[in-house]
Amino acid sequence: MVAGLKVAKDPEDIALYAGMLFSSFSFCQTLTVMHWGRLSDRIGRRPVLLFGLTGYLVSFLLFGVSRSFAWALAARCLNGLMAGNVVVIKSAFAEVSDDTNRARIMALLPLIWNVGSAAGATVGGLFADPVRQYPRWFGHSQLFRTFPYLLPCLIGCSVTACGLAMGVFMLEETLVRKPASQLARSPPASQGLPATESSQLLPAKAPQQRTVRQLLTPTVALVMATSAVSSLTMAMGQQAYPIFAASDVAIG
Repeated sequence: MVAGLKVAKDPEDIALYAGMLFSSFSFCQTLTVMHWGRLSDRIGRRPVLLFGLTGYLVSFLLFGVSRSFAWALAARCLNGLMAGNVVVIKSAFAEVSDDTNRARIMALLPLIWNVGSAAGATVGGLFADPVRQYPRWFGHSQLFRTFPYLLPCLIGCSVTACGLAMGVFMLEETLVRKPASQLARSPPASQGLPATESSQLLPAKAPQQRTVRQLLTPTVALVMATSAVSSLTMAMGQQAYPIFAASDVAIG
């Protein structure tokens, strides 16, 4: 795609621009993922998940119709900005599970992610530039001749649209909060009791949100560092092989 956009003046520069496209998603996701999590604490998991899926769908379409590197980069950045669903999904999973099944439910997340990654890469490779790959079927399509990378994005959009429809009609809110009036009201049974006994009957106050510094305990920091190293090695492999496979033998 980078070669087709003709942004690289030299074949050796294709890897640089491809890396920019690849990393822009993660960079923008890092900027907003915590904000999406906090927003879901205020308005609920369901609206944030639905909004994120809508953002995915729009950004996929914009990426598919990109005809310049700047447009493609902007679409990838928008995709990353909307990618706060990853943390909200984990929160929703934790809220619908308990100690007896939480580990098994959480294990489904990397399983589904890997299945989707394999399927997405396959769809991208098989259906990119269909006019050239399948001239018998798409040789007369002016749409895919103008936008050679639209077809795999449309397939991805169809999957996202199915998820969005399921979310609208089937997904229930998992974040349960007590009404403020219930938290502020004291139970009638507490009247006339000693202060120590009365305080035990009062409903618990809403937990206050902790700052990032308070959350970064040594254990959390160690887990984050381990995850960062793991993500770095995975990203290097995922990015290096497609560039290697697409590069001409003459340039190594």
